[in-house]
Parts: sequence; structure tokens; C-alpha cells
Amino acid sequence: MVAVRYTRNLFLRGMTIIYLFAFLSFYYQIPGLYGDNGVLPAKTQLELGSRQPLLQKLKQKPTLLWFAPYLGLNVEYMLDVVALLGVFFSFLGFISQKFCSAPVFAALWVLYYSVYQVGQTFMWFQWDLLLLEAGFLCIINAPFWYSNLGKKSTPSDPVTFWTVRWLLFRLMFSNGVVKLISRCPVWWNLGALGLHFQSQVIPTPLAWYAHQLPSWYLRLNTVFANISELVVPFLFFFPDRKVRTIAFYMQIFLQTHIIVTGNYNFFNLLTICLSISLLDDQFFYKRRQRDSSKIWSYLSTLICLGVYAGIIYGTYVYYNLKLEPDWTISSKIGFTQEQFEYVLSRAVPYSVYIAFTTLGFTVAYAYANSIVNVRGMKNKFTSTLVTSFYSAVVIFIFAISVVPYTVSLYPKVNSTLPAQLKQLHTQVDHLHLVNSYGLFRKMTGVDGRPEVIIEGSNSIEGPWKEYHFLYKPGNVNNSLPFVAPHQPRLDWQMWFASLGTYHQHPWLMSLAYRILHGQPEVLSLLNNAQNPFRDNPPKFVRASLYKYHYTPWNSQMWWKRERVNDYFPIYSKDHPPLIEYLQKMKIFENKGNIKITNSTFKAILDFIRSLVTNVEAALLLWGVFMAGCVIIMTG
Repeated sequence: MVAVRYTRNLFLRGMTIIYLFAFLSFYYQIPGLYGDNGVLPAKTQLELGSRQPLLQKLKQKPTLLWFAPYLGLNVEYMLDVVALLGVFFSFLGFISQKFCSAPVFAALWVLYYSVYQVGQTFMWFQWDLLLLEAGFLCIINAPFWYSNLGKKSTPSDPVTFWTVRWLLFRLMFSNGVVKLISRCPVWWNLGALGLHFQSQVIPTPLAWYAHQLPSWYLRLNTVFANISELVVPFLFFFPDRKVRTIAFYMQIFLQTHIIVTGNYNFFNLLTICLSISLLDDQFFYKRRQRDSSKIWSYLSTLICLGVYAGIIYGTYVYYNLKLEPDWTISSKIGFTQEQFEYVLSRAVPYSVYIAFTTLGFTVAYAYANSIVNVRGMKNKFTSTLVTSFYSAVVIFIFAISVVPYTVSLYPKVNSTLPAQLKQLHTQVDHLHLVNSYGLFRKMTGVDGRPEVIIEGSNSIEGPWKEYHFLYKPGNVNNSLPFVAPHQPRLDWQMWFASLGTYHQHPWLMSLAYRILHGQPEVLSLLNNAQNPFRDNPPKFVRASLYKYHYTPWNSQMWWKRERVNDYFPIYSKDHPPLIEYLQKMKIFENKGNIKITNSTFKAILDFIRSLVTNVEAALLLWGVFMAGCVIIMTG
């Protein structure tokens, strides 16, 4: 039997680390984003003053925040409780495999789903959905009791672990497909990486150096990214272990390079964690081979070489790779958009057939092992019953996942899907057990990186002084820090805001209002060390749109920029249209506001918050992680 006990436990342990980073990062930003004086107060998402029964409220919006009155807290403090519980449970799982059990992962999923329900625009990211989906898979993969962790791999383990591989396939293949079906000319001419390092949300310092690399080399890396996302994912289901292992290394290689050049919070770490599903226990524990096994090993190596030689040759042909006289390698996509869409129309359903076939073999193999390798009739019956239960759950997850996967990549498939299957998916869609994915659909910043710069002044005539953010580009002389796995959600949304208008991002009006009132919770999300109005808030605030470009090698600055136009008009704190707009957003709504009655609990939460706010966010995350590592090493 193919053992995946150690591999599965490693995946579960890694997931607790991802949860730990996600909850800590979220907790750090609660006052500024979701507090009563934050940009988008969480209390506006709940009608706590309603007389509806608790079960009715939970059905309307399933979140643990409804329990705030029962603890004598308001919504903001209840968010603290939920986030800290998430930190606590994930830290336990991190430092001890004993706590990587189904009940713990169920608690983590419920806690993260609770904050997602009130997260609004600051949590509408694909990695939040990916964490919810992967977190749910942890529940069915983890043993119910920690005492089961010491036992050998059970027949049902490969069945449940298969779901992680299917999620990884959908994530990677979708990321590759959306780049080309968008018909974005930058992806089709392989010039994406020539813009990506400059235009991505929050670049790292190494992104500047990557941007300076020769264009032919960046184009070649775009080809590698295409192959890693479009072709290699089909090898995730290849029966040969060595083929899958090479696919694992390619994914690690790709994700590592993304990590060092871009701050994508816990997303790439989560993708690496999902990639563990391509391995099994034999990867970690090498067995002494018999002569027959050695023969199969040699044959496996030949198969692996043949598969990847075929991929290399296909890449050479379909991307027109040529060695030029100056020893550079030129590349150009050798197929049309119509040809790609035709192949995609076949590849999407075939991928479902391949996945279903491998799932069928995995389930059949699990049943065979339950009957053959399990000793004792009672144990055989129990093992078969457990295998049947998990197989039914996995088949259900696979069935509903087909809907968002196929429809998002090739909408014409929607008409061929059974109506019952689409209805079943609709019924559970609000739980985000399965989702559609696809990042970097179109490249932005072709003519320069757009940035919204907020300025304040005590006179409508000026001078106007710029507010600096902690992580996004602002001062042209400043490099950007490494901040992952922390996600500064305000900085991220400022990037999205720069791609549209302020009418499309109404939260900006709340941000402007909080700045005009010098709200410390919100200002803590900005660079307070360079706050031009530290003593008193400005009387007026405005925003301008700039275009940023990386400087060349010989420059002593990191960026150069030019002003494009006004982004939003000048506002004052008592500006009638601004006040009216925020009232429509319910920012000032006090209806149903809960009075805090549990002063002891409040004092404890305030003390914890006071300790956290004195530490920089990324340093806090890595500090807690290192503390966990020390406990593991000394335990």
C-alpha cells in the first residue's frame, strides 16, 4: 500500500503554520480596518440589535461574531477573540502534531470563515478562499483523535489526500489558462515579466534587480511559467512517482522565485504546502531495494526522462525557441488564440476525466487494501466502512468542484453539466468549499505603475503634504521591504484602487474621513513615522494619481514618477457630500451598538493588543513562528 501518513502529517503541520500567519496578520489590522473607528467597521455587517433568534441570525450570516453580546463584548472585541482563538489553535497544531486533528481544523475553519463573513472588500482575495477550501480539506484529511497519528497509514488516507492534489491542479492550471484566455497581448507576446516586477502589488527589493534582467531572459522565464502552469499540472496525476517528484520540484522552484520578488502574504507558502500532495512517504523514507525493485527504478527513471524530454521538445516547438548568434535565446508563441481555445475546449473536460479516473483507481485501491491488508474481520469491516464514508465525501467534493472549475475556464461547458450538479453546487457555494481560481489574468501598468497618493493640507491653496504608506510605493528614494507572510490589506486595496476610480472603491471615502479626523487606529496602518500632520490632522485632504517606473541601473533612486491627474477631489471633515455618502455606507450607524459589560475580558484583550501594537507586523509573525520553532526544538 502506498503510505502517505508522514506526508499527510507534514501537510497538516504546514497548514497550521499558514493559519497562524493568516490569523496573526488579520488580528494586527482589526482596529484600523474593522474597529468602530476603522475604515469599514465590522459592526455594519451585523444587526446585533435585531430581535431575531440566534439561529436565524446565524443562518442569515454564519459567523461567531453574533455571540459578542453573550460575552459582554462589542463586535470589535469579539473579532479580537475570534482571531486570537485562531492564533491559539494554529500555534498548538504547529508546535505539536498531537493537535493536528479534525476537531482542531474544524475550529480553525469556522474561525476563519467567521472573520471572512465580515471582511468585506479587504478579504475578497483568492488566497482567502483558497485557505478556506484547503482548510476544509484538512478536516477530512486529519485523524479524528490525535492518538491515531502514531498508527500506520490507513486505506482511506490516499483517498482523502487525493483532494489536496486535485485542488493544487485546479489552482495551477487555472492560473495558467486565464492568462491566455484573457487575450492579454502582454502575455501572448511573452513580455509579462518585463512588466510584472514593476507593476505587481507590493514588490520586494529584489524585484528591482529582477526588472533589470535582459528581456530575452525574462521572456524565457515567462515560457517556463506557462509550462509550469499549463502542462506540468497534468503530471500531478501521473502514475510514476518520479514524474510527480520532478513536478513537485518545479512548483517549489516557481513559488520560491515568486516569494523573493513579490510580497504575496501566505499565498505562495500555501501553494507549496499543497504541493506536498505530489509526494508520498517513500520520498522521505528510502527503503532498501531488491533486484526486481531496482529494475523498476531504472524503468521509472527512463519513463521520467522520456516524459520531460517530450515536454522540453514541445516547448521548443510551440514557443519557437532559438539560439541566436549572440548566445541569447529567442522565444515566441507558435500557436494562435483560436488554436489555444480549441485545445482548451478539449483539455478542460479531459482533465476532469483524468482526475475522475485516478480517483476511481485510488478508491478501488483503498477498498482492496481494506480487505487484503487489514487483519481481522472486525477490523476489515471497520476499515471498509470508514473508506466508504470518506470516498463518498471525496466524490461529493470532486463533483461540486467541477462546476466552478469548468465554467470559469470554458463557459460553454456550463450547458453540458447536469442541472442537479449545478443546483448542488449553488446550495453550498456560500460555504466556499470549492472555488474558481486564476491570478494575473491581465497585466497592468503597461505604461507605468499607477499609484494613488493621498495628500493633506491646512489650506485649500496648499502646500500639500503626502501621506506615506508602510509597504506600497510612495517616496521614490525608498526601497520596499520584505513583508510576507503578513498581508497589509489596506496597501493591497490601494493598488486595486489605482486601477479604477474612487467611485468604484467607496471605502476610500471612509479612509479620507478617518485621516481628516486623525483617527489613530487607521493612521497606525500608515507610516506614522513620516506623518506630516502628527500633531493635528489636516483641514483638507485630496488624492492624486501618479505613474511610477523603476529607475535604470545607474540611478541612485528606486523609482521615478510623474503626476497624471486628480484622483478624488478636495474634502474637509465637515464636507456635506462626504458625510452623506458615509451615512449611506452606514459608517456612522450606531443602531444596535453593544455596550461592553465584561470589563475584565476587555482589560485582558486591551493588554494583549498593547503588546502587539509595539511590534512591526512582519516581525511579529516571524517572531511567533521562531518561538514555535524553539518550542519544537527544545520540547
